[in-house]
Amino acid sequence: MSVAEPLITLEKVSRAYASGENTVYALRELDITIARGEMVAIIGASGSGKSTLMNILGCLDRPTSGSYRIAGREMNSLDPDELAALRREHFGFIFQRYHLLGELTAADNAEVPAVYAGLSPAARRRKAIGLLERLGMGGRTEHRPGQLSGGQQQRVSIARALVNDPDVILADEPTGALDSRSGEEVLRILDEISATGRTVIIVTHDASVARRARRIIELQDGRILSDRPNPERVGAALARTSEATAQETASGSWRALFDRFREAARMALLAMNAHRLRAFLTMLGIIIGVASVVCVLALGLGSQERVLENINSLGTNTLEVFPGKDFGDTRSGKIRTLVLSDARVLAQETYVDAISPTVSTTSTLRFGAIEVSAQVSGVSEDYFRVKGTKLAAGSFFDHDTVRSYAQDAVIDDNARKALFPDPDADPLGRVILIGKVPCRVVGVTKQQQGGFGSSANPTVYLPYSTVEARFLGNQILRSISLRIAETTPMDAAERAVTALLTARHTTKDFFILNTDDIRQTIQSTAQVLTLLVAAIAVISLLVGGIGVMNIMLVSVSERVGEIGVRMAVGARRSDILMQFLIEAVLICLLGGSLGIAAALLFGTVFNAFDVGFRLIYSPLAMVGAAVSSMAIGIGFGYMPARNASRLDPATALARE
Repeated sequence: MSVAEPLITLEKVSRAYASGENTVYALRELDITIARGEMVAIIGASGSGKSTLMNILGCLDRPTSGSYRIAGREMNSLDPDELAALRREHFGFIFQRYHLLGELTAADNAEVPAVYAGLSPAARRRKAIGLLERLGMGGRTEHRPGQLSGGQQQRVSIARALVNDPDVILADEPTGALDSRSGEEVLRILDEISATGRTVIIVTHDASVARRARRIIELQDGRILSDRPNPERVGAALARTSEATAQETASGSWRALFDRFREAARMALLAMNAHRLRAFLTMLGIIIGVASVVCVLALGLGSQERVLENINSLGTNTLEVFPGKDFGDTRSGKIRTLVLSDARVLAQETYVDAISPTVSTTSTLRFGAIEVSAQVSGVSEDYFRVKGTKLAAGSFFDHDTVRSYAQDAVIDDNARKALFPDPDADPLGRVILIGKVPCRVVGVTKQQQGGFGSSANPTVYLPYSTVEARFLGNQILRSISLRIAETTPMDAAERAVTALLTARHTTKDFFILNTDDIRQTIQSTAQVLTLLVAAIAVISLLVGGIGVMNIMLVSVSERVGEIGVRMAVGARRSDILMQFLIEAVLICLLGGSLGIAAALLFGTVFNAFDVGFRLIYSPLAMVGAAVSSMAIGIGFGYMPARNASRLDPATALARE
């Protein structure tokens, strides 16, 4: 293709900036045409507009008015991502201050544009290493910018500019920060680049640098003062030749997206590592919040388990049938229809696992010189199974004991302490007087763990037949206790018992206490209280999220230069958004993981002490905490990440 063919065309291009109520023009109606393969120097004093012109030429900025075309394509109509594609595919930037990313090695810096271009990791690494070796940096590829001299950093910058094999090289004061020897070497490299047929545009205030170009455009106060060929370098540029490292084929779209994601994740990790203390302090709110939520839910589950154990210790899946309409019914003592035959009929039902008729009275217990008032409960041999009562010593009575009206007694722990205050005394086999009836102690129950039906009063259990014959003189029952089979729903069993007894009594003169209702009520209440406290703990998560947002906003402001460099080499807005969003999510996920670990550690220590219950951790709660951490990272990290992605590249580079 002819060297004279126009590649870049500016017609009446102006760039104005608002300054208070005034308008300041950096460029005024420039008309410039640059052919493919030219080496052009743009010179002028400070404030002449040459940096603004370079930003417009490199698609880092847009003209206020006029037309800017590249190979006939109008730039003013392109959106930000289309401009990023142009910078990525057609331009290479060499900056005065190098603008290398401090966390990356020389090779990593050189291959950044290729990441956004979608080259495979192997291809871009091969190209970056090859360019660095050609520029004399073969022994410094794994060095970071802080370990390189100014001239070496500029060579890395040149390699980065060439890695995507661009059509145009834009060099902004390429020797301004170098000594004369390094500057001369950089100019020699630019000559070599121009000799390959690339278009090279140098922005400089140094006349000696400008003389290396074949054409010199001089600006003054935003206008073209002169546009002349350089007589010292007049001659046709060489035709564009293929590089030794030919253009590589880009990865597939999914692989390219994965590579960009991996690059964003790596940069996020590097940024977190470079500011470890700040990252940890940012995580602290998330750690505390997640640990609080997980521990509160574990506390709720542990307390629920303990409450249910206490209820189960008094009988699980039980129904209690009492005479009357409800507790406190003054007529219940006159109702004499709840009788032993009712219990025997109910015992035949398939849904009844165990049943016990119950009669009761109060009497005085005597042993030696000790006497106490106690409740005397007449029960069947199945009563202890119905109530889930456990033995501390001895045995319960059996069916033969009930049938023979035996005077065998089982006392509870309260009665044992009252009658046998000596802890070493063995009550088994001792004869106590219950009223005037002598009874032999055959068993001692374990202390009740609290709950419904427990009492501090001494209680002694006798066969119901014995109590009816020797204490009451009738067969009227105080209650019937039923244990329902595990396979039968409690509400269905309650309806069946109600229907059966109503049919037998021809009226409903009884009421039923369903312990499962009580258990469900307590369980639901405990769940509500747990959720309430957990909701309060979630507030600390929100506070942590606000902290993440604040720190990410600070991070964006600190890394404006990095954002500008990435945009200049072709990063899309989505790439910048992804990088900072990943950083926020990683901070929250890591904080969430540490919070879960802290909660588990606390639980291990807590459960090591005997405090009456233990913390029970739910995997679902921990997964929920991790998901919440990710949601917080996305929610609170989005605004800073969006702000970063919408920065103007020219402004970002200028603010470094």
